[in-house]
Amino acid sequence: MKAFLLAAGHGARLRPITDSIPKCMVPIRGVPLLSIWMQLFKRIGIEEVLINVYAHAPAVCEFVQRNPSGVRVRIVEESELLGSAGTLRANRDWVSADEFFGIFYADVLNRVDFAAMMRMHRQRRPAATLGVYEVADPRRCGIVAMDESGVIREFVEKPSQPASNLAFSGLMIGTAALLDVIPDNIPADIGFHVLPQLVGRMVAYHINDYIIDIGTMENYNRAQVTWPGSPEE
Repeated sequence: MKAFLLAAGHGARLRPITDSIPKCMVPIRGVPLLSIWMQLFKRIGIEEVLINVYAHAPAVCEFVQRNPSGVRVRIVEESELLGSAGTLRANRDWVSADEFFGIFYADVLNRVDFAAMMRMHRQRRPAATLGVYEVADPRRCGIVAMDESGVIREFVEKPSQPASNLAFSGLMIGTAALLDVIPDNIPADIGFHVLPQLVGRMVAYHINDYIIDIGTMENYNRAQVTWPGSPEE
């Protein structure tokens, strides 16, 4: 199985840390976030990962070269930010022969049971399986509303009147059907431009495991205290 690790953002909200290192490599209790991701990929059977980079790209390349994980890594440096969906579209040929593939936002620190998530995807065979979790302020997130069978019936990015408190986690399993609805415009965003078009064709996997978006300094500092470590630690 292949996976995209979306890591090209500036990480502006984590400055001054990200003034010198990319967001995907900030330390979590002394361990680079990218190292945590590579351990996860090895554990769940990801054979090859594509990492898109923009800010501090040489640092990511050097880290991957010096820290072999057993997972093949393809680094794609973007000369302009394509957006989360734009990156998928630009690298569509890389997964053209795959039945499904992972899409992971690099700033999501987690211990999600991806084996269970993949079993659901194989059983249900939707256009996409979205990891979702409960949040305190749904107005800041991509929010889903689903029916009793787990089919997502509504997706709104940062809604003013949220239909639920279940947020898209930034962890998902995608298919060619998802790639087919990505618009041509650049930058293109998964939450704003893609997922609303797949309503009725996606299923939700409810996450009860540890998960935190470290995109803000508040959450980054919280992760230093709450992160239990990778399962093998």
